[in-house]
Amino acid sequence: MSTQDFDYELPQNLIAQSPLKERSSSRLLVLDKDSGEIFHEHFEDITKYLKKGDVIVLNDTKVIPARLIGKKVDTSAVIELLLLKDLGDDVWECLSRPFKRLKVGSQIKFSDELIAEVIKKKSEGIVEVKLKYQGILMEILERLGTMPLPPYIHEKLKDKNRYQTVYAKVLGSAAAPTAGLHFTKDLLKKIEDMGVIITYVTLHVGLGTFRPVEVNDVTKHIMHSEYYEMSEKTANILNKAKKEGRRIIAVGTTSTRTLESVMSKYHTFKETKENTNIFIYPGYEFKAIDCLITNFHLPKSTLIMLVSALAGKDKIMTSYNEAIKLGYRFFSFGDAMFIKSEK
Repeated sequence: MSTQDFDYELPQNLIAQSPLKERSSSRLLVLDKDSGEIFHEHFEDITKYLKKGDVIVLNDTKVIPARLIGKKVDTSAVIELLLLKDLGDDVWECLSRPFKRLKVGSQIKFSDELIAEVIKKKSEGIVEVKLKYQGILMEILERLGTMPLPPYIHEKLKDKNRYQTVYAKVLGSAAAPTAGLHFTKDLLKKIEDMGVIITYVTLHVGLGTFRPVEVNDVTKHIMHSEYYEMSEKTANILNKAKKEGRRIIAVGTTSTRTLESVMSKYHTFKETKENTNIFIYPGYEFKAIDCLITNFHLPKSTLIMLVSALAGKDKIMTSYNEAIKLGYRFFSFGDAMFIKSEK
């Protein structure tokens, strides 16, 4: 299976640069993964495709202002760090730029209240740093850091809360679980009032989600691990739904990877806190989810491979080509897709 199989041509003007004024007013392409039928809606119309007893699983991770720009203490060279994963004891795994200017022992000063010292150099721009600060780290990051928007977004974000879901709770993510950006509190209440059950998992988005696939043979790509949690409450809700044959609808590829990681490892849903490097591509047999609410993903990415595994590559490519033809907005601040099955 070649990475090129998951490529497609996207006009630059369809890459959404800013969020819409109203979250739920984005467009929604609905793909029936069984029949291949495609429907065009707006996101607030998602209720038309939900039914009593469905379980919707949201990722409640909260993005930290993880992008920091400072200067090397010895040379004043400008260094950018993107905090990816908290390894404990104030040690963080980071994406660094420019990587070649750093070595073990390098110190980067961001302000009088925050300095990072490189304690390990890995590969692909990854370093481990020890953060030195006084006070509360998250408060310092709120002052010094900026939201880690993807590199294809060139406009400045006017309201940083628009890169958070309305239900974001657990700090630690280096990127937003963007499928959830379309939900409003009112829409979530409307969904619950229908008898749909809403529950939460946590996966802190890190390098594994947005690292490009750089090998030609898909099966040779290695995912970086990301931390996730599932509560006993969520596990019980999901196990009951499975037992009763009700649909489990994941919101986003991060929720999907969490659910599939737990089910693949334990053959049931259970309370757990661990890391996953699960890589889902065509040929994978889904064990946890039935349907997926997601955004439109980058060409040749692990995310387009995941949705192709769920719906079939040909159906996904047909849907993407139709979305392009109709001027849908793509990627993080773009429109949404619902891959549905009646089960």
